[in-house]
Amino acid sequence: MNNKVDKVSGNIEGILRGLGDLVGKLGELAEKGEQMKRSGAFDVDTGGGKNAKAVYGFSVKMGLNENNEPKVESFGNVHRDEQTGVTSVQEISEPLIDVIEETDHILVLAEMPGISAADLSVELNGDVLTLNAARGSKKYHKEVVLPRSFESKGMEHSCRNGILEIKLND
Repeated sequence: MNNKVDKVSGNIEGILRGLGDLVGKLGELAEKGEQMKRSGAFDVDTGGGKNAKAVYGFSVKMGLNENNEPKVESFGNVHRDEQTGVTSVQEISEPLIDVIEETDHILVLAEMPGISAADLSVELNGDVLTLNAARGSKKYHKEVVLPRSFESKGMEHSCRNGILEIKLND
Protein backbone atom coordinates (compact mmCIF):
# COMPACT_ATOMS: atom_id res chain seq x y z
CA MET A 1 0.00 0.00 0.00
CA ASN A 2 2.83 2.45 0.75
CA ASN A 3 4.21 1.82 -2.75
CA LYS A 4 0.85 2.87 -4.16
CA VAL A 5 0.82 6.09 -2.09
CA ASP A 6 4.45 6.79 -3.03
CA LYS A 7 3.60 6.23 -6.70
CA VAL A 8 0.63 8.64 -6.52
CA SER A 9 2.74 11.22 -4.67
CA GLY A 10 5.51 10.80 -7.27
CA ASN A 11 3.03 11.25 -10.12
CA ILE A 12 1.66 14.46 -8.60
CA GLU A 13 5.20 15.74 -7.95
CA GLY A 14 6.09 15.04 -11.59
CA ILE A 15 3.01 16.84 -12.86
CA LEU A 16 3.70 19.87 -10.68
CA ARG A 17 7.36 19.95 -11.70
CA GLY A 18 6.30 19.84 -15.36
CA LEU A 19 3.78 22.63 -14.82
CA GLY A 20 6.44 24.69 -13.04
CA ASP A 21 8.79 24.26 -16.01
CA LEU A 22 5.97 25.22 -18.37
CA VAL A 23 5.22 28.38 -16.38
CA GLY A 24 8.90 29.37 -16.62
CA LYS A 25 8.92 28.87 -20.39
CA LEU A 26 5.66 30.82 -20.78
CA GLY A 27 7.27 33.73 -18.94
CA GLU A 28 10.11 33.70 -21.46
CA LEU A 29 7.75 33.55 -24.44
CA ALA A 30 5.05 36.02 -23.38
CA GLU A 31 6.12 39.51 -24.40
CA LYS A 32 2.95 41.13 -25.77
CA GLY A 33 0.83 41.78 -22.67
CA GLU A 34 -1.32 38.72 -23.29
CA GLN A 35 -3.06 36.38 -20.90
CA MET A 36 -2.91 32.60 -20.94
CA LYS A 37 -4.84 30.19 -18.74
CA ARG A 38 -4.44 26.42 -18.49
CA SER A 39 -5.99 23.92 -16.13
CA GLY A 40 -6.62 20.24 -15.79
CA ALA A 41 -8.32 17.72 -13.55
CA PHE A 42 -7.39 14.15 -12.75
CA ASP A 43 -8.41 11.47 -10.28
CA VAL A 44 -5.97 10.49 -7.56
CA ASP A 45 -6.18 7.18 -5.71
CA THR A 46 -5.68 8.14 -2.07
CA GLY A 47 -5.62 4.55 -0.87
CA GLY A 48 -8.30 2.40 0.69
CA GLY A 49 -10.42 2.53 -2.47
CA LYS A 50 -10.98 6.29 -2.15
CA ASN A 51 -10.41 8.70 -5.01
CA ALA A 52 -9.98 12.45 -4.91
CA LYS A 53 -10.45 14.88 -7.77
CA ALA A 54 -7.27 16.89 -8.23
CA VAL A 55 -7.61 20.23 -10.02
CA TYR A 56 -4.62 22.39 -10.86
CA GLY A 57 -4.31 25.35 -13.14
CA PHE A 58 -2.54 28.61 -13.65
CA SER A 59 -3.06 31.94 -15.30
CA VAL A 60 -0.19 33.95 -16.79
CA LYS A 61 -0.75 37.66 -17.31
CA MET A 62 1.69 40.02 -19.01
CA GLY A 63 2.04 43.77 -19.22
CA LEU A 64 0.32 44.52 -15.92
CA ASN A 65 3.27 46.26 -14.28
CA GLU A 66 5.96 48.74 -15.29
CA ASN A 67 8.61 45.97 -15.61
CA ASN A 68 6.44 43.85 -17.96
CA GLU A 69 7.18 40.85 -15.74
CA PRO A 70 4.75 37.95 -16.01
CA LYS A 71 2.33 37.42 -13.14
CA VAL A 72 1.60 33.74 -12.59
CA GLU A 73 -1.31 32.78 -10.35
CA SER A 74 -2.20 29.19 -9.61
CA PHE A 75 -5.60 27.85 -8.65
CA GLY A 76 -7.14 24.53 -7.73
CA ASN A 77 -6.76 22.08 -4.86
CA VAL A 78 -3.27 20.65 -5.44
CA HIS A 79 -0.78 22.29 -3.08
CA ARG A 80 2.89 21.75 -2.36
CA ASP A 81 4.26 22.52 1.08
CA GLU A 82 7.35 24.67 0.48
CA GLN A 83 9.04 23.51 3.69
CA THR A 84 8.52 19.75 3.40
CA GLY A 85 8.13 19.45 -0.38
CA VAL A 86 5.07 17.21 0.12
CA THR A 87 2.28 17.60 -2.44
CA SER A 88 -1.30 16.95 -1.39
CA VAL A 89 -4.82 17.22 -2.76
CA GLN A 90 -6.92 19.45 -0.50
CA GLU A 91 -10.67 19.32 0.01
CA ILE A 92 -10.96 23.07 -0.58
CA SER A 93 -9.98 24.65 -3.92
CA GLU A 94 -8.61 28.11 -4.62
CA PRO A 95 -10.64 29.80 -7.37
CA LEU A 96 -9.05 31.67 -10.25
CA ILE A 97 -9.19 35.39 -9.38
CA ASP A 98 -8.84 38.50 -11.54
CA VAL A 99 -8.51 41.94 -9.95
CA ILE A 100 -9.22 44.71 -12.45
CA GLU A 101 -8.55 48.36 -11.59
CA GLU A 102 -11.06 50.67 -13.27
CA THR A 103 -11.00 54.48 -13.03
CA ASP A 104 -13.67 54.68 -10.29
CA HIS A 105 -13.72 51.17 -8.80
CA ILE A 106 -12.00 47.79 -8.47
CA LEU A 107 -13.64 44.75 -10.06
CA VAL A 108 -12.84 41.30 -8.66
CA LEU A 109 -13.86 38.25 -10.70
CA ALA A 110 -13.73 34.72 -9.28
CA GLU A 111 -14.43 31.48 -11.13
CA MET A 112 -16.20 28.98 -8.86
CA PRO A 113 -18.02 26.36 -10.95
CA GLY A 114 -21.11 24.91 -9.31
CA ILE A 115 -21.58 27.81 -6.89
CA SER A 116 -24.54 30.20 -6.65
CA ALA A 117 -25.01 33.41 -4.64
CA ALA A 118 -26.70 31.48 -1.80
CA ASP A 119 -23.60 29.28 -1.39
CA LEU A 120 -21.08 32.04 -0.80
CA SER A 121 -19.71 34.33 1.88
CA VAL A 122 -17.78 37.50 1.03
CA GLU A 123 -15.95 39.45 3.74
CA LEU A 124 -13.97 42.65 3.39
CA ASN A 125 -11.48 43.78 6.03
CA GLY A 126 -9.53 46.82 4.84
CA ASP A 127 -7.46 45.62 1.86
CA VAL A 128 -8.17 41.88 2.34
CA LEU A 129 -11.15 40.27 0.61
CA THR A 130 -12.03 36.77 1.84
CA LEU A 131 -14.16 34.44 -0.27
CA ASN A 132 -15.72 31.21 1.01
CA ALA A 133 -18.20 29.05 -0.87
CA ALA A 134 -19.53 25.53 -0.54
CA ARG A 135 -22.13 23.42 -2.30
CA GLY A 136 -21.98 19.65 -2.01
CA SER A 137 -18.44 18.52 -2.76
CA LYS A 138 -17.50 21.91 -4.28
CA LYS A 139 -15.66 24.03 -1.71
CA TYR A 140 -13.67 27.19 -2.35
CA HIS A 141 -11.60 29.57 -0.24
CA LYS A 142 -9.38 32.50 -1.20
CA GLU A 143 -7.95 35.57 0.48
CA VAL A 144 -7.25 38.37 -1.99
CA VAL A 145 -5.01 41.30 -1.13
CA LEU A 146 -6.45 44.36 -2.84
CA PRO A 147 -4.43 47.34 -4.15
CA ARG A 148 -5.86 49.53 -1.34
CA SER A 149 -8.37 49.48 1.54
CA PHE A 150 -12.12 49.69 1.00
CA GLU A 151 -15.19 50.09 3.19
CA SER A 152 -17.71 47.22 3.25
CA LYS A 153 -20.55 49.64 2.49
CA GLY A 154 -18.98 50.35 -0.93
CA MET A 155 -19.02 46.67 -1.96
CA GLU A 156 -21.55 45.11 -4.35
CA HIS A 157 -21.47 41.50 -5.53
CA SER A 158 -23.39 39.06 -7.69
CA CYS A 159 -22.87 35.45 -8.71
CA ARG A 160 -24.14 33.92 -11.95
CA ASN A 161 -23.19 30.56 -13.44
CA GLY A 162 -20.29 30.14 -11.02
CA ILE A 163 -18.77 33.55 -11.82
CA LEU A 164 -18.60 35.89 -8.83
CA GLU A 165 -18.38 39.61 -9.61
CA ILE A 166 -17.43 42.00 -6.81
CA LYS A 167 -17.41 45.74 -7.37
CA LEU A 168 -15.54 47.84 -4.81
CA ASN A 169 -16.33 51.55 -4.99
CA ASP A 170 -14.01 54.25 -3.65
